[in-house]
Amino acid sequence: MSSSNSDRVKISIENGIAMVTLNRPEKYNGLDMPMFRAIADAAKTLKKDRSVRAIILSGAGEAFCSGLDVKTVSKNPTNFLKLLFKPGRKISNLAQDVGYLWRDVPAPVIAVTHGYCFGGGFQIALGADFRFSTASCEFSIMESKWGLIPDMSLGVTLRELIPIDLAKELTMTARRFTGAEAREMGLVSRVCDDPMAEAKAFAEELANRSPDAVAASKLLFNRTWTATDKVALDWETRLQKKVIGRANQRIAIARNSGEPEKPYQDRRSL
Repeated sequence: MSSSNSDRVKISIENGIAMVTLNRPEKYNGLDMPMFRAIADAAKTLKKDRSVRAIILSGAGEAFCSGLDVKTVSKNPTNFLKLLFKPGRKISNLAQDVGYLWRDVPAPVIAVTHGYCFGGGFQIALGADFRFSTASCEFSIMESKWGLIPDMSLGVTLRELIPIDLAKELTMTARRFTGAEAREMGLVSRVCDDPMAEAKAFAEELANRSPDAVAASKLLFNRTWTATDKVALDWETRLQKKVIGRANQRIAIARNSGEPEKPYQDRRSL
């Protein structure tokens, strides 16, 4: 199965693994308004697809994403109002959606980075559950170079990965650092010669687990990583009740008890 949200983001799905490709290679996948909308739409679409077991998020061409296309977006000053407007009781605005909404997708998301991963591009990658990178990929929290602060959900995602002093340093200086350095700091999960190949192998491994248990595990950690003990323990119980005794949990038991292997059903409880 394959589909496309727009010319800015391509989606293909095969064997439960969704490939999401940022597709503005001539601009190093820089974020213009159509790109913002297409990324948000892709995340919303995949959130609803219960057959998806894992997602690989990458960029076409020579870079993952070079960040905000300042020149194009600033041609119309109302674009910044559109990006920062938060309607009703919505938790995030359009600027934040491109990173934050990936956390809301039940299936695990693996960002594969190469070339450049700057500013908004880095914040998109931080919204993923895992980041596989080349050693030479260049990263930067680049907003201070333009007299701005990061505002695409980094305030939520970065704190889970590094200490506050390092977060301040990288944000205030906008310095560039490599994938190898990012791994040492805990900002990427793996540095690989071929991160796409490793991401696909990892996605296949995840796709061979109960989709209910994988989705519940993702939600558990996203809801509890910075929570109080009481909130964390409550979430453990709440989510266990959603998976225990259900079809996919019974299939998992059978698979590990020497019985004939049955395929898992589409995600049901989350």
